[in-house]
Amino acid sequence: MKLHCEVEVVSRHLPALGMRNRGKGIRAVLSLCQQTAGSRPRPRAGGERGGPLPTCLVICTLRDKRGTRYELKENIEQFFTKFMDEGKATVRLKEPPVDICLSKANSSSLKSFLSAVRLAHRGCNIEVPLSTFTPVKTSEFEKFKTKMVITSKKDYPLSKNFPYSLEHLQTSYCGLVRVDMRMLCLKNLRKLDLSHNHIKKLPATIGDLIHLQELNLSDNHLESFSVALCQSTLQKSLRSLDLSKNKIKALPVQFCQLRELTDLKLDDNELIRFPFKMGQLTNLRFLSAARNKLPFLPSEFQNLSLEYLDLFGNTFEQPKALPVIMLQTPLTLLESSARAMLYNRIPYGSHIIPFHLCQDLDTAKTCVCGRFCLSCFIQGTTTMNLHSVAHTVVLVDNMGGTEAPIISYFCSLACYVNSCDMLK
Repeated sequence: MKLHCEVEVVSRHLPALGMRNRGKGIRAVLSLCQQTAGSRPRPRAGGERGGPLPTCLVICTLRDKRGTRYELKENIEQFFTKFMDEGKATVRLKEPPVDICLSKANSSSLKSFLSAVRLAHRGCNIEVPLSTFTPVKTSEFEKFKTKMVITSKKDYPLSKNFPYSLEHLQTSYCGLVRVDMRMLCLKNLRKLDLSHNHIKKLPATIGDLIHLQELNLSDNHLESFSVALCQSTLQKSLRSLDLSKNKIKALPVQFCQLRELTDLKLDDNELIRFPFKMGQLTNLRFLSAARNKLPFLPSEFQNLSLEYLDLFGNTFEQPKALPVIMLQTPLTLLESSARAMLYNRIPYGSHIIPFHLCQDLDTAKTCVCGRFCLSCFIQGTTTMNLHSVAHTVVLVDNMGGTEAPIISYFCSLACYVNSCDMLK
């Protein structure tokens, strides 16, 4: 029985000697082996000298293919398994006094392996085949690949799995029409490049890749980016997203919950609008949305602080001279209660109020005064120099312009009057 992972063996004597371990694991193959009379290590003080030969743990590395052996029977002080679902665990031995720290393991394989280690510790029979004391081959360590690049159909693996240790996977020009579910088992994946394929829909389980930082989906057939992905663990991990050269017409409001994004590419889609809460992407530094169908920018776009902005080739409209007035006096009960909930930041959810009301609250508009409005507002448009939000701006048209129309909302007539100078 074998486990491929990264291992760090930490001596608990080091702190007493004023020393520290280097704090970094190395690639290793762990095996459970049945000891023979000749291979059995000398018993620990007070340990059993007779009886059946126990199972031991062997840790082999690329430098030490014969491996280091550790007896297991009644020799484990404690298991640390809180992060086992992330492929991490620690086994604390009594003799020698070391902690065997495991990381970057396949979580299901790790669970099975530790179950067998527990049985060996208790002296029970293990019902899986045990390895023999033979040096590990160099080919065993090829399973530790961290990067794989596939750029043609003929090289795409059909009969074997991707190495579980991959951190960077590129499968471009492979004719994929859907995301291969085997990729979603690569829990260490940090960069996934699926560009230049024919993918039409993304599975929500991409959001289970808790370490994913870069996702490239350019040149596919995507028509949307789901709410489920926006509300997944990608909120905390995703830094770079490339959705260029697809068929996306709009992004959901929840897209702005991906607040760790620094790079966003949306070129050559069919976008007719940005999410109006765009200003919540406070870490965004690079935004490219050239050659879309954007008629205007949302008011919160002014809250961005970019290093690079490209909006060339969009169908921007001229600001309208007259505002759109949708005020009601007095405000409806729905409007008043919604404004109060949002202003006072009262938590809400579909388990508290009807789902359609949650959607209304999610899509509430922000007045220039900072308050919110649902369906009772004044809408006005003006122009904004894009240099006010970005250091480097690509010209928006062939005439050398760097201005774009921006839409603003006002929760009351007073707010509109106070801001009328801005709208002239």
